[in-house]
Amino acid sequence: MIRFSTLLTRTCAAAMLASLLVLAGCHRGSTKDEVATEQAKSQFDVTLQAYKGGQFLVDGAVLSALDTGSHFAYLKDTGKLPRTVLLTSSDESKIRKQHLEFMARMQLDYGFIVYYDDKGTLKKINPVETKARALEDYHAPVKMNDELKGREASSGGFGSQQQQQQ
Repeated sequence: MIRFSTLLTRTCAAAMLASLLVLAGCHRGSTKDEVATEQAKSQFDVTLQAYKGGQFLVDGAVLSALDTGSHFAYLKDTGKLPRTVLLTSSDESKIRKQHLEFMARMQLDYGFIVYYDDKGTLKKINPVETKARALEDYHAPVKMNDELKGREASSGGFGSQQQQQQ
């Protein structure tokens, strides 16, 4: 049987401990952060993503604010309305004030609680502090020129000129 000296054994143990500490110091815990955010997302009933132009990504589909409200109305009718909703930024857009205002309106209308991801921290939307914005699907119609007012789409076309000549 081979016997090692006590000094050699302690030196090897100290070297192993030092290398373990060096490796632990190099690891920043990035996978731990990703796991934590995934666990946080799983605690919410529904997760939405903010998209361009005040739209939302709902289950992979791009929906306007009005369509997202209609989606929650359908869930309410079927008895599957969520209690908590998480709003996160998508690859295309970050969370903007417009998204928060639309979600505040939906929170008032449907009674669920909305949280959003603000640079790694979860914050609750307060509909009193956040101006609840009316849900909109499209912008106001463009005003017509004065010369076009009073004309119908069917008048003044090619067929009406031939009828006037006859």
